[in-house]
Amino acid sequence: MLKVGDSAPVFTAASTKGTIDLNAHIGKANIVLIFYPGDDTPICTKQLCAVQDHYTKIEQANTVVFGINPGGMDKKRTFADKFHYEFPLIVDEDESIRKAYDVGKVLGLFFQQRIVYIIGKNGRIIYAKNGNPPVPELIQVIESQA
Repeated sequence: MLKVGDSAPVFTAASTKGTIDLNAHIGKANIVLIFYPGDDTPICTKQLCAVQDHYTKIEQANTVVFGINPGGMDKKRTFADKFHYEFPLIVDEDESIRKAYDVGKVLGLFFQQRIVYIIGKNGRIIYAKNGNPPVPELIQVIESQA
């Protein structure tokens, strides 16, 4: 897992909202990266729906959100449409983004870990946490950057 203060690796990847170039957001907005194990699974759905429930407040804090896992685009589109996610879900089929962010594997190496990073406008990680941190905690970190 990368640490607070590390430079955030940049990437370009396909998503449910078109191509995402992380570099285009550096210097303009805070970035929340949610590495989650699987599309349309109970805990992942709960985690991403909690973010969606607070998405307006996150956007108002000049922040973009991206969900990332190695699943394919078709499953991501179905998942995103089912729950009306306003933020993109990024496809990382070759797992290069996961590896760049030092997100490990769990459960016999089948699933990636659940990790949330927040990248400040300066391109450095300002928050890194395993698991499913509460969205108000994320918002507090984001708002402290204002």
